[in-house]
Amino acid sequence: MPARANDACDKTRALQRTLYRAAKRKGTRRFHALYDKVYRKDILERAWTEVKKNHGAPGPDGLTIEAVEVCGVDTWLSEIAQELRENRYQAQPVRRVMIPKRQGGERPLGVPTVASYCPSDCRHSD
Repeated sequence: MPARANDACDKTRALQRTLYRAAKRKGTRRFHALYDKVYRKDILERAWTEVKKNHGAPGPDGLTIEAVEVCGVDTWLSEIAQELRENRYQAQPVRRVMIPKRQGGERPLGVPTVASYCPSDCRHSD
């Protein structure tokens, strides 16, 4: 059967499948060398796509998806990758919100920041 555009190999999914299969083969398997995978360009682009698709809300820093797009997604992702490579990346606090439960009451939900880096002029796009 000839290859089609939809058949293009998604390297992020291939990595996920490989890790999944390795973990399933041996339940006690520990993955010690994954950090270098996190800052791969394709992984960061996929993460951005998922955040945007899910309409990610701003965290405590107020950084919105729209603000990142104004500043330039590629530049922003490159800076995050650089911070990760150089072990300078620091996770930011999570915004805590309460969401209603079906049975009544509420449960806490953590909303992480979009990411720690964005030029100061992009922080709050009003």
